[in-house]
Amino acid sequence: MITTTIGGIFERELNKLAEEIKLYPNEASIWKVTEGVKNSGGNLCLHICGNLQHFIGNVLGNTGYVRNRDKEFADKNIPVADLLNEIEATKKAVVKTLENIPDTDLDKEYTAFPAHLLGKENITKFYFLAHLIAHMDYHIGQINYHRRLT
Repeated sequence: MITTTIGGIFERELNKLAEEIKLYPNEASIWKVTEGVKNSGGNLCLHICGNLQHFIGNVLGNTGYVRNRDKEFADKNIPVADLLNEIEATKKAVVKTLENIPDTDLDKEYTAFPAHLLGKENITKFYFLAHLIAHMDYHIGQINYHRRLT
């Protein structure tokens, strides 16, 4: 029940991400970087997808996804359709993975991320999933702001 609820939250927020990408006035504006803005909306979108497909899909669901974090920030001018496909693939990987995790596993330690970077000695899977939701939403907010600036 808990993993299903968490999966529903990820699905809802990834739908918001797709809507933000669709609201850009044109494809070029997704990749525009202005003074004081370090990352484009497109790169933040790729980062969200890479992050979730790695830490949930691959680590918890054994999807085989191989992350290239540097590429998430280096790639430019990817068509909107490709970004939307990546969001959809991420949503499917996350929801499917979480559907297959029993709630009893949420109290187990999550070791694929250095807990000290979150100010902890160790973290549970539940804690890290909550962290990933916050991380995703932070970046979706940045995308919303970026879209309004451009």
